[in-house]
Amino acid sequence: MNSILPLLQATQQASAGIRNLSGEQKGRLLNQLAVLIEQSKELIMIENKKDLDLMDKADPKYDRLLLNESRIQGLADSLREVAVLPDPTGQVLLENHLNNGLTIKKIAVPMGVVGVIYESRPNVTIDVASLCLRSGNACVLKGGKEANFSNQCLVALIHQALEEAGVVKEAVLLLPTDRKFTEELLKATRFVDIIIPRGSDSLIQYVRQNSLIPTIETGAGVVHTYIEKTADQGMAKDIIVNARVSRPSVCNSLDCAIIDEDIIGDFLPLLIDEFNKWNVEVFADEPAYIVLKQAGYQKLHKAQPEDFGKEWLDYKLSVKTVQGFNEALTHIQQYSSRHSEAILTQNQTLADQFLREVDAAAVYHNASTRFTDGGQFGLGAEIGISTQKLHARGPFALEKLVTEKWVVTGSGQVRW
Repeated sequence: MNSILPLLQATQQASAGIRNLSGEQKGRLLNQLAVLIEQSKELIMIENKKDLDLMDKADPKYDRLLLNESRIQGLADSLREVAVLPDPTGQVLLENHLNNGLTIKKIAVPMGVVGVIYESRPNVTIDVASLCLRSGNACVLKGGKEANFSNQCLVALIHQALEEAGVVKEAVLLLPTDRKFTEELLKATRFVDIIIPRGSDSLIQYVRQNSLIPTIETGAGVVHTYIEKTADQGMAKDIIVNARVSRPSVCNSLDCAIIDEDIIGDFLPLLIDEFNKWNVEVFADEPAYIVLKQAGYQKLHKAQPEDFGKEWLDYKLSVKTVQGFNEALTHIQQYSSRHSEAILTQNQTLADQFLREVDAAAVYHNASTRFTDGGQFGLGAEIGISTQKLHARGPFALEKLVTEKWVVTGSGQVRW
């Protein structure tokens, strides 16, 4: 294939078929896709295994790539959740009746064609397609080669559901994995209305620098949790362990624990049993290193400057010791990717100040950052976590996949 422009043109033309579906029709389409996915679990796992067999199990992306039975059921469940969400299109956002007799309405309408570039997570294929279809958009999917068998299988099921609903299958397009087509996609301003990169920081930066199409970043997560000296240490231990090990390869997992120096001697040893269980490598600054070394922790390294501000995506954690609240905020401000940040404290004044001052898409008090997720926030699913401030911030979900149209109704009015 020399060019993807004919494919993109076909998807743009197919977008009218999605745009003209009623909310009820779009809901039925997603419910039918959920049934097809449940009926095809074995096939999906067979195709997914072809991808897994090509990846080293030690690669942090392996967990992102895996589709087991429970995760496939989760895809079907997510489709049903999105199907019952309120249709964001057609809503009258503003209505004015002017003295000259004109009626002016601002109405929420689909964006048109949404392009998403992503890596190694085949669940994104279903999340993106479901949100785009529910909001009346066509979509162009540019997945990574490491998930190609899985993505092709899932898109074939999407095409089956579309055709059963009387919609041409080109409304959802999976592009070839060849990287040369990424640049062509980023220049296709006639056919694609918005680009959303989801993946590594290098991917996101490439899209930012090369796209002629408006871009919404779903940024990498460099996530911190500050354990303030008044924190309930038992609760803090559970939160730190959960945020690091429950799903280490996702963007809302913990990368750096920031701990008040007054409590490092008591708190850090509490982590050792669980960290040993999960083989967590700790990259500790000097004070934390001394405490963990004396406590006998083996998977321990002296932190280097580059170990802070790093998204580990693995069973690894950096530890920073601070002399109080202000130093913790300074560290977060320097290294945060503005994704998710947390404070663990019983001091409500400090908690309120943290939630007010820390510049991130999601901020937490006494809870794990693992909840930064469209499904967990009651949004059904997400395309990604936006770390920018225009149009969407935080979980990029259904209600943000629309734009506005002004509809003006008159009876012969003219303006000179």
